[in-house]
Formats: sequence, structure tokens, C-alpha cells
Amino acid sequence: MNRPVLPRLLHPAVCLLVLAALMTCQPASAAEKSEAKAEGAKKPATLTEAAQVKLPLRPRVPGTFAVQLRGREKTDEGTWQEKPRVENWNVSETAIIICDMWNDHYCQLAAQRVDAMAPRMNRVLTAARAHGALIVHAPSGCMERYQLTPYRLRAQNAPHVKPPVEIAGWCYLDPETEAEMPVDVSNQPCDDPVVGEAVRRFNRQHDAIKLIGYDAVSDSGQEIYNLFVQEKIRNVVLMGVHTNMCVLGRPFGIRQMTRLGFNVALARDLTDCMYDPREKPYVSHTRGTELVIEHIEKYWCPSFTGKDLTVVVPGSNDPQPEGERAAATR
Repeated sequence: MNRPVLPRLLHPAVCLLVLAALMTCQPASAAEKSEAKAEGAKKPATLTEAAQVKLPLRPRVPGTFAVQLRGREKTDEGTWQEKPRVENWNVSETAIIICDMWNDHYCQLAAQRVDAMAPRMNRVLTAARAHGALIVHAPSGCMERYQLTPYRLRAQNAPHVKPPVEIAGWCYLDPETEAEMPVDVSNQPCDDPVVGEAVRRFNRQHDAIKLIGYDAVSDSGQEIYNLFVQEKIRNVVLMGVHTNMCVLGRPFGIRQMTRLGFNVALARDLTDCMYDPREKPYVSHTRGTELVIEHIEKYWCPSFTGKDLTVVVPGSNDPQPEGERAAATR
């Protein structure tokens, strides 16, 4: 009688691997099925349903950031000098916009600098969020990735408010209010030794920057303005890339937010410019970024370092008397 040959052909180690694989492929438990169903229920199925979603509003809690701002002032002699000052910002009236911190970029040195910056940025955002600040993630051109998520809906569903000035699709350099940019990118801005084709390599925000809690996602100036009015925001911090391009020019960037009347500042240690040292003014990339920051300090808004968003003034976040708390939340 012929015997089956398959068992003799299988090595014992292979049999163990097959058995282990079968053991890990058990049907989902009732608890796991229930959890998956609940997770799916959190997300609306259609845009029509999404428009009706009522999301919880961010709590307005006490706390004060002591922000050490650095501006620049023109002297009578025509030179510029640093003008430091400290401002106290209520955390509940403070928002942070993260500009275009994509997961990749055609300029590989630019992408590498973002890779290095993203974890540092996330640590600052984690602390600021825990203190009560609003976090807005703005990875331009990637909104489809976040469609129907609570973070995207938080911006989309904020009531429309007519802005005091037009919100432009892009805010170009204004020669009547600012000088030419200090770094030349007219030829090409990438500092790779051999510059590759300028093609889109990103599809989302960098994975090291987390979305959680009451965060919002938008690349629309109007949506962000609506959200800021709803959330009673006065102070707006810009961080991200690139300093001489999107951080300044986007419809949610420094130029536009300043024109809308917000108290704007740049987190100067959490930004990076696009600049090739083979172009004017022939300085290092690091110095090129510093020159752009100085330009912003002269003509648009002051800067500060991200650590100022990680701590609050001692005692400022203590419980408030009931009457004061009620007034603050209105």
C-alpha cells in the first residue's frame, strides 16, 4: 500500500512554522469585533454625514505662556537692531500652525532636515497641547488623507466667518512693505549636490508629528480663520517649512495671519528655509535660514524659541474662582 509522502517531505522546523502561523490566525473574539465596530462608528461614512457631526469643543483652561519675543527695529542711522520683549499669552487664546511638514520631499537634504526637526517639534506640540493650546496641522495638498477624520472635520465644520480682508490663495512678497528676500532661490532652491527632478514625493504629514485630542487639520486659510474665531484665538505661532516660501506665503502663513489681525510669531528653532549655498549670498544653509528669520523679524513678526510653549507661568494654571472660570469659557 502506498503511503503519503508529504509528511516525510516536510522538515520538522517547517511544520512548526506552519503550526505557529495557524495558531496566530484565530477568528477575532467578540470583544475585538465589538471594538472594531465601535472604531468604525466614530467615522462618518459620507461628506453629508460629516457636515452634521458635532465635535466636542476644546476646553478653555487657565494658563499663561511667557513668550520671549525677538523683533528688529530700524535705527535713525538706518541699521537694524534686535528688540527683545516678553509677552504673556493666555494658552486658551493661542494656536500653533504646523506648515507643510511633509513625510518626504524631492530635495533630499531638505527632507533630512525635516526628519531631524519633526521629533523635536512633536515634543513641543505635546507640551503645548497639554497646557491647552490649539494645534492645527497644515500639510498642504494632503487633505484627502485626512478626509472624514475628526481632525479634518473640526476645521471644516467651524461656522463660516467673513474675514476683515481677503484671504489670498498665496501671499507674495510685497515690495511696498518689505525688502527683497535675503537668499536667492530664482535659479533653484535645493542644496542637494545633484538636484533631482522636482516631483511630488509626499502624501501626508511626517509620521513623527502626532495628531490627537482637539487637534485640527486644514490647508485652507478660510477654514483656519473660521476655527480661530470659534476658538477665540488671538495668538498664532507658525512653525514648519519652508521659512522663505510656504511659512510666509500660504493662505495660513505669516503674511496672511498678520493681515487678518492676529498676534503672530515664528518659532525660529522649528523652521528651515529652502536655499542652496551655491546661490547668493553664498552662505551656509544654516546662515541662510537665519537671514530669512531676520527678514521676518524686520518686516512681519517677532520670533521666539519653542521651549516657551512647553511651560507656563507658575500659578497661572491654578483653578480659578467659579465666576472667573465661567466668564473665561463664554
